Amino acid sequence: QVQLVESGGGLVQSGGSLRLSCAASRSISNIYPMGWYRQAPGKQRDMVAIITGDYTNYADSVKGRFTISRDNAKNTVFLQMNSLKPEDTAVYFCYSHLDSGAYWGQGTQVTVSS
Repeated sequence: QVQLVESGGGLVQSGGSLRLSCAASRSISNIYPMGWYRQAPGKQRDMVAIITGDYTNYADSVKGRFTISRDNAKNTVFLQMNSLKPEDTAVYFCYSHLDSGAYWGQGTQVTVSS
């Protein structure tokens, strides 16, 4: 079992930046994926970025704008979001998948105004 707690969401103008953080309640080996999904109103939850070891994977829509990183010593994963667009507006969920199953945070709202 692990709890994931996100922080860093908010309201930002188009072209601005935000940094999301997700703190895990215990150490998670970097052999297990951690990352971010997002869900806009009326839409499905989609993968944004995942990091496993040194491997990262990004949704095409955020490549070149978002960067995922991980601090294993602090049990935290980050999402640096630059050049934000109104279509990035969504609730962002932290995610991890361990041997015991998938775990999700409660979500943090990101709103990008035009």
